[in-house]
Amino acid sequence: HEVRRQNRLLQGARVDEIIENGENGFLSLGLQDKGYAFGIPLNYVKSDNSIYFHCAIEGVKLEMIKLNPKVSFCIVGITKPLPSVFSTIYESVIIFGNIQIITDIEAKMNALKLIIKKYSPDYMDDGIKYSSKSEPRTTILRLDIEHVTAKARQE
Repeated sequence: HEVRRQNRLLQGARVDEIIENGENGFLSLGLQDKGYAFGIPLNYVKSDNSIYFHCAIEGVKLEMIKLNPKVSFCIVGITKPLPSVFSTIYESVIIFGNIQIITDIEAKMNALKLIIKKYSPDYMDDGIKYSSKSEPRTTILRLDIEHVTAKARQE
């Protein structure tokens, strides 16, 4: 879907900054067997035209991805309430695409290195050692970006 309020459309470099610099976002998956939608906050890293996540090797998220790999991922940038006008300054980016489970060990380790570089850059060596040990207990998900929308109220 396109942004309904075209006057709030956010484009260009700021969209990329929000994606690159965000610390976490919300992965939204289809309906669970009980009819509820499922959204989960996750750390992530962007590389090329994909978003990478790490998680455990089992759980609801993985079950749902196997049933329907079409997902969205929302990242929120700046927010600031404007109490006197009953509104909020905000920025948000929603990424749409297909997500898949990465099984190749080299690809998993490369993704883990990207995550370590983003969140623990001063501990690369220790992070790589830790990741090597925990790789068998770690799942890597890759969201291939198909479409991005972004909105903002900046004043």
